[in-house]
Amino acid sequence: MFHVKPTDPVLSAWRNVNSPIPMKLIILDRDGVINEDSDAYIKSPDEWTPIPGSLEAIARLNHVGYRVVVATNQSGVGRGLFDLETLNRIHRKMHRMTQEVGGLIDAVFFCPDVDEANPYRKPNPGMLLEIGRRLKHSLKGVPVVGDSVRDIRAARVVSAWPLLVRTGKGAHTLEREPESCSSVLAFDNLATLANYLIKPTE
Repeated sequence: MFHVKPTDPVLSAWRNVNSPIPMKLIILDRDGVINEDSDAYIKSPDEWTPIPGSLEAIARLNHVGYRVVVATNQSGVGRGLFDLETLNRIHRKMHRMTQEVGGLIDAVFFCPDVDEANPYRKPNPGMLLEIGRRLKHSLKGVPVVGDSVRDIRAARVVSAWPLLVRTGKGAHTLEREPESCSSVLAFDNLATLANYLIKPTE
């Protein structure tokens, strides 16, 4: 099971999917990529803190034509640590702070389930496949940015381009899972990753 947060930016994105302007897509994990992660889960808007430079990186990606979509496991809901309304308030804060620096997150997809067999829970590919279906966009070669092997595996299944950041659990992932990360480009943070993607277009 997954949810799409019904905010105005999301609805706007779906209205514009048939635009004749070519669309570049990038899919970001949330915790550890956009905001600081916590082993105790992000359970309230007050606990949601952006990683320095991450929101500005999203804005810069927007400005060179990327549409940014978030795909995140949020099992804290399924564990009873917070409810869907709280998660929506966290995401409203993320949208607002991104917009304040000139960026836009088109949509947030999340899986609140704890069950590893859920097809939408990463590393299963269902959430990414749903993004491709909703946006009518091939996932082949699409950058999928995460800080864990879950993100890498989900990206590989759909022939996307897995990229890793060292923020969040990323440095630990590189240390503990060298084989899974052997062919994956790793960046210090989302800002340096954005520099890499943007430079060829500037």
